[in-house]
Amino acid sequence: MPGVHKKIEIVGTSPVSSSDAIKQAVAEAGKTIQHMEWFEVKEIRGRIHGGEVAEYQVTIQIGFKL
Repeated sequence: MPGVHKKIEIVGTSPVSSSDAIKQAVAEAGKTIQHMEWFEVKEIRGRIHGGEVAEYQVTIQIGFKL
């Protein structure tokens, strides 16, 4: 990957799974960021409601070419 790249950090959320939260985050970022090339999971956490997992929250960094 020769060239200059930039990384941004975003948080995706989903009531379904951590994988779905990642897919949601990448899809949303893709609406405004061009030349995305990779993502890196930095943190996985979630929200509990009524003793069950209610939401997955995944912090990712997305790398893209400038």
